[in-house]
Amino acid sequence: MTAMRPLAQLALATALALGTLSMTADAQPVATPMTVPSDGTLLSVAAQAEARRTPDIANVSAGVVTQAADANAAMRENAAQMAKVVAAIRAAGVAERDVQTAGVNLNPQYRYAENQPPVITGYQASNTVNVVVRDIAKLGRILDALVATGANQVNGPTFDIDKKDPVYDEARRAALDKARQRADMYAQALGLRVRRIVSIDETGGMGIPRPVPMMAMAKMERDVATPISPGENVLSVNLDVVFELGK
Repeated sequence: MTAMRPLAQLALATALALGTLSMTADAQPVATPMTVPSDGTLLSVAAQAEARRTPDIANVSAGVVTQAADANAAMRENAAQMAKVVAAIRAAGVAERDVQTAGVNLNPQYRYAENQPPVITGYQASNTVNVVVRDIAKLGRILDALVATGANQVNGPTFDIDKKDPVYDEARRAALDKARQRADMYAQALGLRVRRIVSIDETGGMGIPRPVPMMAMAKMERDVATPISPGENVLSVNLDVVFELGK
């Protein structure tokens, strides 16, 4: 790396003296002025808050794995079974936009013996789709229908919240309130008051599934669907808030 030229060094030093520093796309230092009165004090507060919701969508993957002596037969058998699985998904009311092929694979199967080269004994074909279920109450019966129509590979479900922005906004407001209360506490302890917010830096959180307590279930009938417990998801937000304190 070559040495920074005197002019660039001066710009960097000025930026640090004035407050914050950001970088443009071509990696040149650009100062963002942060004017603070001489009688002011800067206070940085970190705050975290959560918002909880019962998930309203579920993601599940389902597929068919078949084996045959030759590649063509393995793919044909797989296609026939997968067509029934996809038809069952459609019959359950899942929209076309909520079904996406995740992978189609064909692999030779080998027999290994000591001091012998591997020998192909057949072929394995697989086809997997990712499905978004927007009516979680139907999820158990949908899974049962997939298996009944030929799916022999099922993974999931993963629960999620369809519209996250309002939930994140709730967490943002709670985190900001928490940061302000903490700033007020520090200001009072110092005999000062909070003048203004200088900057807010947000670090997004992630949805965390949390189980909810289940009541004792009544005796299940023989045709009961696979039980599904969505629990709740937690969305969290972390804020770094800089306040200006003063008299």
